Amino acid sequence: MCVNDLVVQGAEPLFFLDYYATGKLDPEEGAEVVKGIAAGCVDAGCALIGGETAEMPGLYSKKDYDLAGFAVGAAERGSLLPRGIEKGDALFGLPSSGVHSNGFSLVRRIVERTGLVWDAPAPFAPGKTLAEALLVPTKIYVRPLLAALKATDSIRALAHITGGGFPENIPRVLPKGLGVSLDLSAIPVLPVFGWLAREGGVAEKEMLRTFNCGIGMVVVVSASHAAEGEKALADAGLAPIRIGEVTETQGEERVTTRGALAL
Repeated sequence: MCVNDLVVQGAEPLFFLDYYATGKLDPEEGAEVVKGIAAGCVDAGCALIGGETAEMPGLYSKKDYDLAGFAVGAAERGSLLPRGIEKGDALFGLPSSGVHSNGFSLVRRIVERTGLVWDAPAPFAPGKTLAEALLVPTKIYVRPLLAALKATDSIRALAHITGGGFPENIPRVLPKGLGVSLDLSAIPVLPVFGWLAREGGVAEKEMLRTFNCGIGMVVVVSASHAAEGEKALADAGLAPIRIGEVTETQGEERVTTRGALAL
């Protein structure tokens, strides 16, 4: 999540540090956690240069642990995003790998409501347990996005779809007076989101505010060079999907929608 938040500014992640706190350290479990963090760093092309481990039995139960971390990146002066967004610019969505790292309070509540246990077969993912299907690692977009940014100047902004979903993350990159119109029917909704919506009775509006629904990153591309931007993203292996355009807006609602999610 940290490195995806860096690349949306046009920055290349340099290094990451982690913090692991627990009631009582289980060496094998701790090693697995650090192994996962290291794999993510390799994927993002940054270095894991250190970290902190703390045992706090007065704060955590023995099997509980808490993770935090931060990343530092760098960008060439004058290359920071967002830049030059205008009415009519195209919006492309980049597919997510799953729930990513947001909305798990609601996920846990829905799973509790179904009565399923974590090692039960996932109803929406054959061959996986419910836990495995819900905890598919967050897709790291860094390397292919950096390649696309190097290949074209047509990319105006990147919006990482995390907590707050589409309504809160896309407006962060938009200048005053501009909004976006999203074509929900173009979004390839992953089976996990359809299952969560049905089992939890979650309305479409709340799904868009809580989950990525199948789009982990939104790319704003210059209208006059939309084909060039789409090709750069595709050449980098990102499978872009046209999901909307930038519009003018005078109201507080800066993300409007048409069509419906295939939940």
